[in-house]
Amino acid sequence: MTELNTIACVEDDEDIRSIIELTLSDIKGWNVTLFSDGGKALDGIEAASPQLIVLDVMMPGMDGLETLAKIRAIAGFEETPAIFMTAKAQPTEMTRYIDAGAVGVIVKPFDPMTLAEQIQDLWSKAA
Repeated sequence: MTELNTIACVEDDEDIRSIIELTLSDIKGWNVTLFSDGGKALDGIEAASPQLIVLDVMMPGMDGLETLAKIRAIAGFEETPAIFMTAKAQPTEMTRYIDAGAVGVIVKPFDPMTLAEQIQDLWSKAA
């Protein structure tokens, strides 16, 4: 299995982006590219060339589901593993996220101390 080291994260909340960057980049040492919305992710995903994409579900404009669908239409990203992060975690919603192509879901609020471990576990299952 390839070691995970390059992640793109699409999250509209600046505070959550800061926590993600601190936890995954500064502490874990992963190369993390942060995008504040789906449009910016579409513009920069090819340059970021992530092994894994983490997306917030509820974002203004283009939500995480739509963003992932559009990323999947970009050559080379059809099979890139994706994880959704959301507070909307009812069983029917969770099924919808998996059906949309996610390898897993991290429920918000998440614990910053275990975020990297959760992502690593989902990555391992996807590989």
